[in-house]
Amino acid sequence: MRAPGLFGGTNAQTSRTLLESENREKGGATAAAPFDRNALVPRMIAARAETRPDAVAVGGETPLTYGALEKHSNRLARYLEAQGCRRETVVGVAAGRSPELIIAALAVMKAGGAYLPIDSSWPFDRVRHVLDDARAPIVIIRSQPNLPMAAENQLVVALSDLDPVLEWYSDAPVSPALESSQLAYVIYTSGSTGAPKGVEITHGNLLNLVEWHNATFGVTSADRATLLASPGFDASVWEIWPNLCAGASLFIPGERTRLSPEALRDWLVSEHITVTFAPTPIAQRLMFLDWPRETRLRLLLTGADVLQKHPPSGLPFAVINNYGPTECTVVATSGPLRAGESETPPSIGKPIRKTEIHILDENLQEVPPGSAGELCIGGASVGRGYRGDPALTRLKFVPDTFRSEPSARLYRTGDRARMLPDGSIEFIGRLDDQIKLHGYRIDPNEVARHLSAHPGVHSCVVRKHVDSAGSEALLAYIVPAQDVNLTAAHLREHLRALVPDYMIPGAFVRIDALPLNSSGKVDRDALPWPHHTNLLPEAASPPSSAPPSLNETEAALSTMISKLLSRAHIGPHDNFFLAGGHSLLGAQLLIQIRARFGVDLPLRAIFDHPTIAGIALEIEKRLPIGNSAARAAASGA
Repeated sequence: MRAPGLFGGTNAQTSRTLLESENREKGGATAAAPFDRNALVPRMIAARAETRPDAVAVGGETPLTYGALEKHSNRLARYLEAQGCRRETVVGVAAGRSPELIIAALAVMKAGGAYLPIDSSWPFDRVRHVLDDARAPIVIIRSQPNLPMAAENQLVVALSDLDPVLEWYSDAPVSPALESSQLAYVIYTSGSTGAPKGVEITHGNLLNLVEWHNATFGVTSADRATLLASPGFDASVWEIWPNLCAGASLFIPGERTRLSPEALRDWLVSEHITVTFAPTPIAQRLMFLDWPRETRLRLLLTGADVLQKHPPSGLPFAVINNYGPTECTVVATSGPLRAGESETPPSIGKPIRKTEIHILDENLQEVPPGSAGELCIGGASVGRGYRGDPALTRLKFVPDTFRSEPSARLYRTGDRARMLPDGSIEFIGRLDDQIKLHGYRIDPNEVARHLSAHPGVHSCVVRKHVDSAGSEALLAYIVPAQDVNLTAAHLREHLRALVPDYMIPGAFVRIDALPLNSSGKVDRDALPWPHHTNLLPEAASPPSSAPPSLNETEAALSTMISKLLSRAHIGPHDNFFLAGGHSLLGAQLLIQIRARFGVDLPLRAIFDHPTIAGIALEIEKRLPIGNSAARAAASGA
């Protein structure tokens, strides 16, 4: 589908006004209009297109206007209806972070369906499982090269080939008979059962997010917001729909830019972005960079992991910390952080409007003030439940005895928290084995289940490891099968076809047997500390000696990685992930390697060879043979 013209304030000031800006007028911009509960997201965007059709919805070299967004989504919605999309039909959308993603998702909702975002980085088997589990009869993709294998009776629609067909459909307004209880989208997340689970979110849930966001942050048509999150991460829902409903413009950074704090800062400044979301690891780095005075950024929203530090004084924008499980429509609590605070950890804020937080004991009774308990969420944010899994839905979505409505439910997050005296909430950790690592929600049981299927693995345990410096990594403890020469490379290759890269352990520890407690369960506290002597060997052992040029390359890499990880020293055989590295820092390292050595390494190279010696060898392999200038750069000459 080719759209014409598309394809072929200070920190203190912002914090003071943050909760008082529902109808703020800014620079002649159109303030967000009062919301009509019957005017759900598709109708709200249609209203923006009617009043300001030439305004930019998605910016870039070939901007997508609100008028074009409306017309293309209307045509695609009518086409989907003709293909059998009906009320609550789940339609997969695999279009990356792109204007096509927004057009397709909006069209699905206009046709009465619920869109299911598919992340293009997922392995094929995971995509197939998600589509089958969701019972999605239609899948929308950008182009044929991205075509996933269609299951029986499943229609795969390539937008790149659809232009001639869509010309036969009207672009006149579509008026779907939507209800607040109807599904808007389904997003898959890892669950306690060891398999991905689909979370069902209604139009009423989504509308509550839109209302809260725009009323709280005063978003208007003058704002320039961002789409940084991958489509399969529910933060993308938060970035897209509230801002479009307010008439703001969305801008999409490149893949390298969004993973590098320095490059992202420069891009935010050059594009005059006013409101952005960044996952916690990136946001925490952004907070401590130098920012030019001319930046227009007024809000940095963050979430998805534990924020460890408050922002420093003097930032030209406010930093807002947020918390919320996928099951409760992205955000359940939110609050601005105090600049310069150092004595207390950052809180996750207070409940957003029409959302209630209860800290409960194992009997679902409120704990004494200030005590820790399970964080449970009630109110308008609570989703419908898990797709096709009524038993798990009943277990996690329980009756809300704190409300009078018989149908009201609480979502049991499985997170431990406590209520602070000012009404804000301190996040403590998980009640179960499910973890959050570097902004991603991971179920170690899912990773262990896939590892156990490898013929060379007798048994295994996967867990988060935190070293003495506070660095986190995902570790797999492996009991190899007898008479098997197992390597870390074997296991990484096995997992890469089954799970996203962020779910691949940073290191594999070899043990003779899983330690058990008196109940016969695995005693995770008795698992040995990872050390280079007990790690599974890589595919090839590092050389016993190296030429001078290789030693110089290792020294340069050691300096880069030490700065990235804030470590005094990194040895040539120290594991990057055990030292505190993760995929986001790995992407930043690749940018530095390219600048220093003129070599483009794939992120997979760091996963496959996670030591300085291993990465140095990969660089050496790619240096032009006989190119003395390139080798001089590599050696620091």
